[in-house]
This record gives sequence, structure tokens and C-alpha cells, in this order.
Amino acid sequence: MADYHDDLRLAHVLADAADAATMDRFKALDLKVETKPDMTPVSEADRAAEELIRSHLQRARPRDAILGEEYGVEGTGPRRWVIDPIDGTKNYVRGVPVWATLIALMEAGEDGIFQPVVGVVSAPALGRRWWAAQGLGAYTGRDLASATRIQVSKVSKLSDASFAYSSLSGWEERGRLDGFLDLTRACWRTRAYGDFWPYMMVAEGSVDICAEPELSLWDMAANAIVVQEAGGTFTGLDGQPGPHSGNAAASNGLLHEELLSRLRPEE
Repeated sequence: MADYHDDLRLAHVLADAADAATMDRFKALDLKVETKPDMTPVSEADRAAEELIRSHLQRARPRDAILGEEYGVEGTGPRRWVIDPIDGTKNYVRGVPVWATLIALMEAGEDGIFQPVVGVVSAPALGRRWWAAQGLGAYTGRDLASATRIQVSKVSKLSDASFAYSSLSGWEERGRLDGFLDLTRACWRTRAYGDFWPYMMVAEGSVDICAEPELSLWDMAANAIVVQEAGGTFTGLDGQPGPHSGNAAASNGLLHEELLSRLRPEE
């Protein structure tokens, strides 16, 4: 099995640099915010953080490709770093501390499909960081030296499960609202934490299932490897493993089939 210790250490260095840049502009009164063509916001901090990470990678891993939310794909090859400089920009620009920098390394398998092998999710305004690498497990802590290993829950009944999501509108737009509402009624508890956070809570066992109806690869790659290395399951709503389906379902594994069955599109 490949050794990803060096790549994981580099991902932490990248996250440290991004944290410093994003925290410096968090709650700044003169923060510049624009609207992208897809009508989502982007701040100067999003762009600055991605530029910073790309600059580090170009020096440290010049042969690796980079895919980022703000500046697209650069380079080719069997290794690709996938970056979301600020996941939760709407929170960031409103001063809500629930946002994170997502950094993943993906490698092409024998089938040519890229899968995440390293992931770091850093939420500096919450004082939290989570990370994982293939075969090494999943952890949380301030840094590599002060890490606690995390694992998914053992909840096996939907009636005992905590379900996290982002919003209702996306499910309604895709004809899945009835199934979504049925799922919320069947669960013990539901909360709309949103963005990266539900996946990290699944990984550390404080939430049992989560799902979102529309996502990009950079929203999912880092989350996927953390959930998987914590013993959980991460798929699309179609059940395909990994972060390639344009949407996501994550669970402790025990509840995954029931989660997917409840969220199938309405006929």
C-alpha cells in the first residue's frame, strides 16, 4: 500500500497557510464579495486562499495536477489535489464561524477513476480540524502531534439516528422532498448544520447520517476520505462509492441502505 504520510503532512502545511489567510479577513468590514455566474458568492478570501494553496503546491508537488473551485484545473497526471478554499462562503461573509478549507489528494486507480487518498478539513473559526489518509485512519485535533482518532457511531436503527442536512429547497427542486421529509420523520433527531460539518460529525460519531442533493467534487473529496477512514460509508445518492455523483450520502455504514432507499427520486 502507498505511503501517504508526506502528502498528509503537506496537506496540513497547506491548511495552516489557508487558515492564516482566511482568519485574517474573517469579519473584516471591507471584505469584498462578488456573485459568480451560478449566483453563489465568492469573496476575496476564497480567491486568496486558493492562490496561496496553489502556490505552495506548485513548489512542493510540481508534477501533480490541481483542481480548485475558483481557478479550475491545472496540469494532468495520476495525482490531483482538489481544493475548496472556503466551503461555506455564505457563512463566511455573514460572520458565521461554520466554514472550512477542504484539501484532498486524489489518485487515479486501475480503472482510471480518481479517488481521494488524503483529506484535510480545517475549520479555524471553530478551532477544529479533521484529517485522514488511505490506510491510516481518521483523526481530529489542532495538528498531527495532538491527534485523536475518530470513528463512526454504532447506531443501527433509523429511529435512534441523528440526521444532518443543509436545506430543504434542493430536495424539492429535484423531486425528492417527500422522501426527505419521510426520512426526517423516521429519525430520532434532525439538524441543518450544513456544508462540511455534517460529514465530520458522521466521521466522529456525533451524527449518524447526512445527505445533500447537489455538490461539486471539491465539496466532497476531502469529506469522503475522512468518513471512509473513520469506518463510515460515503456514496452518491445513486449508491456509487466515492465523491463523483454530484450529490452525497454519508453514514456510519449500518444505516446506509435505508438512507439511500428513503431518498430515491419520486416517480
